[in-house]
Amino acid sequence: MYPLAMDITTISCVLGVSSIFLYFIWRILNWLWFKPKKIEKFLKDQGLKGTPYKFLYGDLKEIMQMMNEAKSKPMNLIHDIAPRVSPFYHKSLTTLGKSCFTWMGTRPVVHVSEPTMIREVLANYKTYQKQRGGNPLTKLLVKGMIDAEGDQWVKHRKIINPAFHMEKLKHMIPAFYVSCNEMINKWEKALTQQNSCEVDVWPYLQTFSSDVISRTAFGSSFEEGRKIFELQREQAGLVMKAANSVYIPGSRFFPTKNNKRMKEIDQQVKGSIKSIINKRVVAMKAREASHDDLLGILLDSNYNEIKQHGNSKFGLSIEDVSIIFNEVLRLYSPAVLLRRLIHDETKLGNLTLPRGTLIQINALILHHDKDMWGEDANEFNPQRFYEGVSTVTKGQAAYLPFGGGPRICVGQNFAILEAKMALAMILQRFTFELSPSYSHAPYAIPTLQPQFGAHLILQKY
Repeated sequence: MYPLAMDITTISCVLGVSSIFLYFIWRILNWLWFKPKKIEKFLKDQGLKGTPYKFLYGDLKEIMQMMNEAKSKPMNLIHDIAPRVSPFYHKSLTTLGKSCFTWMGTRPVVHVSEPTMIREVLANYKTYQKQRGGNPLTKLLVKGMIDAEGDQWVKHRKIINPAFHMEKLKHMIPAFYVSCNEMINKWEKALTQQNSCEVDVWPYLQTFSSDVISRTAFGSSFEEGRKIFELQREQAGLVMKAANSVYIPGSRFFPTKNNKRMKEIDQQVKGSIKSIINKRVVAMKAREASHDDLLGILLDSNYNEIKQHGNSKFGLSIEDVSIIFNEVLRLYSPAVLLRRLIHDETKLGNLTLPRGTLIQINALILHHDKDMWGEDANEFNPQRFYEGVSTVTKGQAAYLPFGGGPRICVGQNFAILEAKMALAMILQRFTFELSPSYSHAPYAIPTLQPQFGAHLILQKY
């Protein structure tokens, strides 16, 4: 009887282990195949067209293939740039319809182009939230208000808003002027002994933007601020590389060259910002701090919020203020697309979307939509805005250079004021035209940039 009991126990153990093994195999297969295929059918049954789900990768391989192909050569000198900047999404919306679905790995991506649906997505920030999960390494760049949700976002926005009021921004005009003047002086030196010369203005404009942010954000700590933005520029390239690959859970802990460098940059940036803030806090206590730069205004606003409520939880931690300035990097170029995630089954227009669906608003493609903007959608025609944005868009959510809804970019006034001042100062001293060596090659990394620079022929008045 004893051997029989042993056999029964062994069989039970084997069956138990096998059951657990089969359960996990089922869970994995469900995640990688059965669930996505079920969602695909669910969306198609509602009349949505979409790309067929492909095991594990979804459309990622084709997205990368088309992006690499587009980046391999410049395009003709036209304003219809969406096919080069977002080739896969442009092709999908053209062939499948403006409302369709694609795949980001195992997640469905529902593309929304109807202005009423866009308005609903952007207005209801609690239902349609910033994408979480995915590759955690992207969090090393995408932090701050752009990544905050719910009550945390409300708290951050309340404290940050005072820094971007026009009355506050007027105090920063001298910093704008100094940074732009430095750039223009460098161009003038190149023209000292000749009437005209070719200049790639893109690196100068990048330096100008980061210098403006550094001066207005960090005041007397300008040089330290400049180093932070140089590091963040390197981080952006590494993060985009990580974001456009399939994330294997746990791979962020692998000691790869990219992973180690990204974490080094993250630690350096955090350390530098904390050092700047701590010095400013000490100066504030000694009544020696400036209140005219962004950091001074933010710390002052933060202090008042804490004082009003009598509890530090109503203010921002030092870490919060680190992450706020990471947001500033994204103030100068409009996002190519906006993406939201729903955590529960949600009704959007006439669609029912399953939990875990990504909602994507292709802002760049939307801005080139002839149905919205007319046949001259790809032409340079400033007059279309003569009577204001709301008139030309008829009040619809179709113009999104800074996002929209309650989460519209808090720094839009800052960015527009900087751009206006820089353009005015440049036009006072130079005339310019495109150089024959200019290659028209816009691409997103992650904001819209010229891949091969911006070569102009400058001539001084």
